[in-house]
Amino acid sequence: MPKVNFVEFDGTKHSVDVEEGTSIMEAAVGNLIPGIDGDCGGAAACATCHVHIDAPWSSKLPPLGDDEESMLSLTDDRDSRSRLGCQIKMTAELDGIVAQMPEAQH
Repeated sequence: MPKVNFVEFDGTKHSVDVEEGTSIMEAAVGNLIPGIDGDCGGAAACATCHVHIDAPWSSKLPPLGDDEESMLSLTDDRDSRSRLGCQIKMTAELDGIVAQMPEAQH
C-alpha cells in the first residue's frame, strides 16, 4: 500500500498507508489528520484540502485542472506547490509523497 506523509503547518508529521486510488484528502479525513477538512467531499469545490507538494513529487502529478485552478486561486498561502488533495489519487508511484499543509484552510 502506498504511504502519504502529512506535515502540519507546525511541523507535526503523520504517515498513513492508503489503498491505491484513494485521494490524499480521503486519506487525511479517514485517518483524522488535523488541517484537512474536505468539506465538499472531493468535488474540487471548496479548497479545504489545500496542500503543498514539493518536487520531485509534483512532477509525478497530473496537471492542474480548471476546477482545481479556480479553487486554488481563492486560497491563502497559494504558491507554485499548491494542489487540492482531493485531486491527487494515490498510486504506487506516489508511495512516500509528502503533503504539507498551509497555516489555514478556507
